[in-house]
Amino acid sequence: MKVRVEIGTEVSEKEIVLRANEYDEEVERMLSMLQEIQRTPQLIFYKDSTEYFFSADRILFFETGERQVYAHTKNDVFLVKHRLYELEDILNGKFMRISKSTIVNLSQVFALTQSLSGCSIQFADTHKQVYVSRRYYRLLRERMQEVREKI
Repeated sequence: MKVRVEIGTEVSEKEIVLRANEYDEEVERMLSMLQEIQRTPQLIFYKDSTEYFFSADRILFFETGERQVYAHTKNDVFLVKHRLYELEDILNGKFMRISKSTIVNLSQVFALTQSLSGCSIQFADTHKQVYVSRRYYRLLRERMQEVREKI
């Protein structure tokens, strides 16, 4: 396999061309990886005076608090300079609003627990959890079913 990068001032938009003599499993796998990269936006996350750059796939959930939006990973919390409604537009179909103040990464959901007080979401390998409002519960169940079917 040969990889080539061309940089030019006359280029107005980045373009990837994949050339092969036949459409086989390797081409399919490369195409799938490129599409996944394209769907997963890179956001800027802030903590203290440092900017962090990593894939939104690492985020468990976004939540609002004190007029700020915070991104939670398994072990950390970062500030994000977007509003929740902006994040809904930016992020791909793996994320979903589950309450007025929370957007969750569906691919990070480990368990849904229902009780008399409502429904909560648990994430693997962390103590963090979020609560689902009744308004979003049915849609969440449908979306989780879609996620499970893709696996």
